[in-house]
Amino acid sequence: MALQQLDVSDLMDECIDNCFEATQACEWCADECLDEDEDMARCIRLCRDVADIANMHARFMVRNSAYSDDLAATCADACEECADECDQHDHEHCQVCADVLRECAETCRQMAS
Repeated sequence: MALQQLDVSDLMDECIDNCFEATQACEWCADECLDEDEDMARCIRLCRDVADIANMHARFMVRNSAYSDDLAATCADACEECADECDQHDHEHCQVCADVLRECAETCRQMAS
């Protein structure tokens, strides 16, 4: 049982780190998208949503909130949708953001189950 608790704790630590990294990547991507010539409104909106959701999910995990599991699934969905949008753009910031979001989505899915 102690090994299982350690695995969950390690997964939670990784998920917290990934959520904070996703928050940073999305804030950076959204800011960079503002300087692009093409219409980047959807990318900006999704990045801003994910930044808020991922940050909240990390904070909920830190305080062992009963709502963390539900928020994990929402965070994973938002990360995947935003990563798909970012993948459609060739900008470096979008590609980096998409990679970070896919990692975050993976650990959030594990936390949700």
